[in-house]
Amino acid sequence: MKRFLLTCALATVAAEPGIERAAGAQGATKDVVATAVEAGHFKTLVKALEAAGLVETLKGKGPFTIFAPSDQAFAKLPSGALDDLLKPENKEKLKAILLMHVVPDDLLIADVKKIKDLPTVGGTRVAVTHNLLTGVHIGTAKEMAHVQNSDIHATNGVIHVIDKVILP
Repeated sequence: MKRFLLTCALATVAAEPGIERAAGAQGATKDVVATAVEAGHFKTLVKALEAAGLVETLKGKGPFTIFAPSDQAFAKLPSGALDDLLKPENKEKLKAILLMHVVPDDLLIADVKKIKDLPTVGGTRVAVTHNLLTGVHIGTAKEMAHVQNSDIHATNGVIHVIDKVILP
């Protein structure tokens, strides 16, 4: 049983391929946006941030905790949903969704595990659940995302990779 629990715990914190965990905030040399770009698994997120006009904000002082949907997470959206959100006339809706993924603080996953819900930059609160077997989940009644990788440090915050886009 102990071996099973250890295996589950290790699987919970396993990194997504190609994304290395930072050694600490002191070693971070790029902001959260540049860190996401460099990782290569957030092309869709960066495109959405550009369409919503949020890149410069997230390059700012912070601190920010970003629950960043990977490209695979965006691919799980219903067919056509992302294209629709990226249209100029839906900029505010896209912005509201993206801001649900940003917390105005520098929270490591150990901190997140202790919290039941988090206030987002967008003014909403997202629920947090933690279970030894299933890991950390964050989201709303409509969509809970699993934290796949955590504590990716940037100069102005931290990124946690999630497997779904959080929707209102």
